[in-house]
Amino acid sequence: MTTVGFIGLGSMGLPMAGNLLKKGFAVRGHDMRRESVAALERAGGAAASTAAEAASGADALVLMVVNAAQAETVLFAECALDALPRNGAVVLMATCPPGAVASLAARVEAAGRRFIDAPVSGGTVGAAGGTLTIMAAAPPAVFEAVRPVLAAMGDKLFHVGEKPGQGATVKTVNQLLCGVHIAVTAEAFALAAKMGVDPAVLLEIMGGSSASSWMLKDRGPRMMKDNPEITSAVDIFVKDLGIVLEAGRDAKAALPLAAVAHQLFLSTSGRGDGAADDSQVIRSYHALNGTGGHR
Repeated sequence: MTTVGFIGLGSMGLPMAGNLLKKGFAVRGHDMRRESVAALERAGGAAASTAAEAASGADALVLMVVNAAQAETVLFAECALDALPRNGAVVLMATCPPGAVASLAARVEAAGRRFIDAPVSGGTVGAAGGTLTIMAAAPPAVFEAVRPVLAAMGDKLFHVGEKPGQGATVKTVNQLLCGVHIAVTAEAFALAAKMGVDPAVLLEIMGGSSASSWMLKDRGPRMMKDNPEITSAVDIFVKDLGIVLEAGRDAKAALPLAAVAHQLFLSTSGRGDGAADDSQVIRSYHALNGTGGHR
């Protein structure tokens, strides 16, 4: 595969497309934001004015869109699937519900194109550094055909299954753990704040104990700031934990901790802080507990 169509040049998609260019792929990108397409052109890529133009002549069409509804619109309403050559591969890298992914895959394959379910983890830092974790589900032959494209964007590439939706399932579990870990870190910090304990001391102690977690050490320092740099927004977890709960409903699996975490992120967003760094879910605890000068 040498030519890649890329749709969705946001904070993660643009650096991902840039890494494909660095690895020698020809990339033709489309995004509703003209400035994002212009940035791809400056990096050596080609601009596409429509989704269909991005897909035309491509070996693989990467979708780094917001959700499954956008993927459906791009592929069918905007005719990208029709423009993709026969036997071309649709690479869905957005976080979507497993059931929605399986449904999209069936329609893509019925049209004579290949499909790979390949959500990612690693955020903007991983996207920029080419160090994303990619959880791919596809028949082995499809996975191997698309492997060079995926390897250009991530250094931790896993073939998690052969059926579309299995990659989405792994990403769903990942987001369940991440969201709950962030929320429980905020709860611990909020309790310390209520009792007058310095959170910096708490972080130093807990960060080196059996109570530690990656999220504690990464988000904890940002929870001590009123407006930290944004690496992943509150609204990302409003969306992703919503997907977790949808998957749970479909599987008839009870997910009470995920449900509570979702409500905390939703509460933070509802007060106008959806664009804040996801560590700021702690603001909901401060609002509940009347602590600090936090909103």
